Amino acid sequence: MKTGQRVYEALMRRDPEAVEELPDEVQRNVPGNALRLVGATALQSSGDQCVNASTVLPWLFHALGVPAALTGLLVPIRESGSMLPQAALTPIVMRVRQRKWVFVTGALVQAVSVACMSLVAAIGSGLVAGVLILLALAVFSVGRSLTSISSKDVQGRTVPKGERGQINGLSTTASGIVAITLGLSLRLFGGSDLSAGQIAWLLAGGAVLWVLAAWVYATIQEPVPHASPAAEEAAKDNAHGEDGSAGWFARSVSLLRDDQPFRRFVIVRSLLLVSSLSPPFIVSQAVSSGAGALGGLGGFIIASGVSSLVGGPLFGRFADRSSRTLMAAGAAVASVILVLVIVVSRLSFLDGNTTAGAILFVGAYFLVTLVHTGVRMGRKTYVVDMARGDQRTEYVAVSNSAMGVILLITGGVSAALATLGVDWALGFLAVLGIIGVIGAIRLPEVSLG
Repeated sequence: MKTGQRVYEALMRRDPEAVEELPDEVQRNVPGNALRLVGATALQSSGDQCVNASTVLPWLFHALGVPAALTGLLVPIRESGSMLPQAALTPIVMRVRQRKWVFVTGALVQAVSVACMSLVAAIGSGLVAGVLILLALAVFSVGRSLTSISSKDVQGRTVPKGERGQINGLSTTASGIVAITLGLSLRLFGGSDLSAGQIAWLLAGGAVLWVLAAWVYATIQEPVPHASPAAEEAAKDNAHGEDGSAGWFARSVSLLRDDQPFRRFVIVRSLLLVSSLSPPFIVSQAVSSGAGALGGLGGFIIASGVSSLVGGPLFGRFADRSSRTLMAAGAAVASVILVLVIVVSRLSFLDGNTTAGAILFVGAYFLVTLVHTGVRMGRKTYVVDMARGDQRTEYVAVSNSAMGVILLITGGVSAALATLGVDWALGFLAVLGIIGVIGAIRLPEVSLG
């Protein structure tokens, strides 16, 4: 037994029946491919920590003297920018036989974009620096679209059902370890107030991580699918809109309208935004209740790393057993936590100035980010397990494009409600989460069970 296979057997709980469903050539390459997927995904996730739109880039904007109005554009550009283009890019991606090269291209685009941000951070300042970084972030998001579209398809072709959630879990754990190490280093050497020059080096390190991720991904042994000439011609026609439709947009609308299981998944996924949109509001509530900052930039990265480190092994195998249950459980816990935060914030004797109050707020922040790890892992595993072949590419792209629109709308509503008070935004997201729990439970089971 080769070293890679021994490592894989030690780390993974395998299902022989699921493995047997794969072609012989794919079976032989599963251990090596899985370890490469873990490595590449961990490198990409570690790079994400270096250019986090919720922590690192706002900190950089402050250091560069960028107008505060531009700071509010970071998360929408990062999140929606990576989702909205996916349906439009799908026809192009589907013409590439081996999807790993799409991922490699996307990773290199992200590397170049982050390198540009690093250069601006080193020599720029003020409004011009802010605009240039936002433009680089928009290009970065397009690169992320390519990696997102292709990664699920490559995983579906190279790893059997029952092991995909564990792959995601191992990747998340590895990136968590890197994030904690990075956060501790920043706290030790940079203190609580990093300069723009120090963050420029951090961004440069992130660019290197994406280059390494592209290199590792290129070594994956992805099988080349065999398609009949008629099927290839149909794919080309679809890619150019020559099948009588209006192209990718009409195809996306048709898929959402006619594919009921897929439509239900997209609806449920939109209701699970409770765990992704609420953490900034929890921090805001803590500060408004008298608590100090949760720590310097390093402290935020450490918190994110710990949630990944704990959530990776905790949720990976859970996702393989029942990804829909994991999504439902994560939304339920997040909603309960938000309700508790609202209640606690109204208790005059338990505010952020007290030790108990600070622990509750920080604990709530950590728990929501932790269950968000589970929700993300659950929905990623669900969409891979429910689809077959090129259908995965369409499912991932169309659902992400739809989520880009939904994210903008939901984020706008929650931000508007926050002007009335953070409690209103948290309450709105908690209600969405509760509805999402009901919807997730009613989804058909697609995992091994």
